[in-house]
Amino acid sequence: MLYTHQIDDVFSTSIGGNGLSRRAFERELDQAVPALREVRRRHKDGSLPLLRLPAARDDLDALKPHAERLRGFSHVVILGTGGSSLGGQTLAALSDIGFGPAPGAPRLWFMDNVDPATFAELLTRLDLAKTAFVPISKSGGTAETLTQLFVVLEALEAKLGKARIADHLLAITEPKDNPLRKIAQRVGCTILDHDPGVGGRFSVLSLVGLLPAMVAGLDAAAIREGAAGVLDPALAAANATDSAPAVGAALSIALWRERGIGTTVLMPYVDRLAYFGLWYRQLWAESLGKKGKGTTPIRAMGTVDQHSQLQLYLDGPADKLFTVLIRDTAGEGSKVRAAALGGDKSLAYLADHSLGDLLLAEANATAATLAKNGRPTRVMRIARLDERVMGALLMHYMLETIIGADLLRIDAFDQPAVEEGKVLTRQYLAGKT
Repeated sequence: MLYTHQIDDVFSTSIGGNGLSRRAFERELDQAVPALREVRRRHKDGSLPLLRLPAARDDLDALKPHAERLRGFSHVVILGTGGSSLGGQTLAALSDIGFGPAPGAPRLWFMDNVDPATFAELLTRLDLAKTAFVPISKSGGTAETLTQLFVVLEALEAKLGKARIADHLLAITEPKDNPLRKIAQRVGCTILDHDPGVGGRFSVLSLVGLLPAMVAGLDAAAIREGAAGVLDPALAAANATDSAPAVGAALSIALWRERGIGTTVLMPYVDRLAYFGLWYRQLWAESLGKKGKGTTPIRAMGTVDQHSQLQLYLDGPADKLFTVLIRDTAGEGSKVRAAALGGDKSLAYLADHSLGDLLLAEANATAATLAKNGRPTRVMRIARLDERVMGALLMHYMLETIIGADLLRIDAFDQPAVEEGKVLTRQYLAGKT
């Protein structure tokens, strides 16, 4: 197992009246059976292409020369927002959590916003002669990405000349006639096709997430192997209890129906999973928040949010499901020498313990305290965090989201409400409001 999924402290038999009844859980779990059957059907007939990605390898071979070309730069800037950025950030964090890239790899920058001050600082600080830009937009019409690209094109032309722009660009978009493709064709840069059947927030196992991962020096095949380690049991499951994502979806939706639990908190005690929490937040919110249904996802980070959120979680409204994600860090890091404590008996509990010991103790204590205070709490544990484990976690949450949408009888893959804001943005820019 690449991770374990512990759910006892979600139920009323363990935590009391705020917990889920076994009957409600079993009822939802029964409904997850046809949801799993639908996943199997869509995998078999290829109607949901993301389910075919864990087993695919030919596309990774085709990506290698592009990744190697980008690795020849000192900096690679990903231009994109939402699903075009968060998956890549999640994977890249395995090798760079803010202290610089692995040896031999360029520094990856993910520009997922359009704050002009931030963007101006980027273009001022980076040596454009040593920088590549990768605009990513599935539709090819994302206003933020296109605006970023126009700014970059002007800066590159001013610095390097028009003839060299194409050498510093690689675009990813659907194989359709769209604005990004037209711009890329006009410039003459390489264009890679975004599969039209893979939605942006579900695209982390495609080139959208794996090209940045390969540039960072990660093993893309191992990421997909980890994903297959979760998908394959789901495809083979005789019943929903044999699939951790199905169990997770049933828990979440049953709590919403029975207890009105409208918020789901993912709390990793692993710094390298900070962007994973943000990736999950978009995936869950944009897939399930429809027709008055859905629960609100929150990312909290241990141990930081023990000091900023835990008071609310323990003593505020009992309206949240908690998932505490814990890596076994026992013994990791240098130990605190007893002599360093200066004889202070109040600090004796730290003697001969490491940062890893403290982190693990705090993670376990948070999960136990939440449960003791009647908060529905599940715990996911990993022994390590590498490409395979990350792939497994990504696939777990994609399947949990897909199955959760099926239980709610909504489409996980559209986002109709978002379009209204896009239309109004264009009207504001055109001066029509």
